[in-house]
Amino acid sequence: MFDAEKVKNECVQWIRDFFEENGKGCNAVVGISGGKDSSVVAALCAEALGKERVIGVLMPNGVQHDINMAEMLVEHLGIRSFTVNIKDAVDGLIGHIPLELSPQSITNLPPRIRMAALYAVSQSNNGRVANTCNLSEDWVGYSTRYGDSAGDFSPCSQLTVREVRAIGRVLGLPDVLVDKVPIDGLCGKTDEENLGFTYDELDTYLREGTIEDPAKKEKIDRLHRINQFKLRLMPTFDPHIRTIREDF
Repeated sequence: MFDAEKVKNECVQWIRDFFEENGKGCNAVVGISGGKDSSVVAALCAEALGKERVIGVLMPNGVQHDINMAEMLVEHLGIRSFTVNIKDAVDGLIGHIPLELSPQSITNLPPRIRMAALYAVSQSNNGRVANTCNLSEDWVGYSTRYGDSAGDFSPCSQLTVREVRAIGRVLGLPDVLVDKVPIDGLCGKTDEENLGFTYDELDTYLREGTIEDPAKKEKIDRLHRINQFKLRLMPTFDPHIRTIREDF
C-alpha cells in the first residue's frame, strides 16, 4: 500500500535538504501548467520552503484555454507568479529557421522555450528550477528532452501518476487540479489518447507487473526501450579511458 502522507513528508524533507546543500536561501521556480504534476510540485516546495520562496511561472503559448487552472493553483498556494506568453518567441524562432520543420520539431519547440524562460526567471531571482515530470511519463518517454524533462531538482520523477494524485490530496489541493485530465497543451489531445493506454494501466504495470492487454504491454515496453536515452546522462568521450578487448 502506498502511504501518501509518509512519502509526502519524506519528499518535503528531501527538498529542504536539497536547498540546504545546493542553494541555501534560494527560491524554487516552478512552471505552472494547471495540471496535477506542477500543482503537486509547487505545493511540496511551498510546504518545504515556505510560500515566499516559491515562484510560479505561467507560460501560455498564445491563448491557453485552461490557464484559469494555473491561476487557481497560484492563488490557492499564495505564491508569487509571473506570466510569460511564449507565442512570439515560438513564432519568431520558427520563422527564422531556414528550413521546413517537422511536426515533431514544432511540437517540442514550446516546451524547450518554456524551459529557457524558466531558467531566465530563475537566474534573475536566485532560483533553482523544479522538474515536474513523474515516473509514468518518464517511463514511456512522454516528455521533451531539454524541455519539461530538464530542471535542477525533481521531487516526483520516481512517483507514478496514481501516487502523485494521492500526494496532491494529502497536500489539500483542490480536486479539480488533482483529477484534471492530463493533456500536454501542445497538440490538443489528452496524454492517454496520444499514448494509446491509460495511466491507470501503466501504473499498475509499473508497480504490480501486470497488464491485461498484451498489445499494450508490448507498446509500453517498446516506448520504454526506445526512450531510455532521455533518462541517462549525455554520453561523453573520455580519451583517458581505454577499452581493452581480449579474444579468447
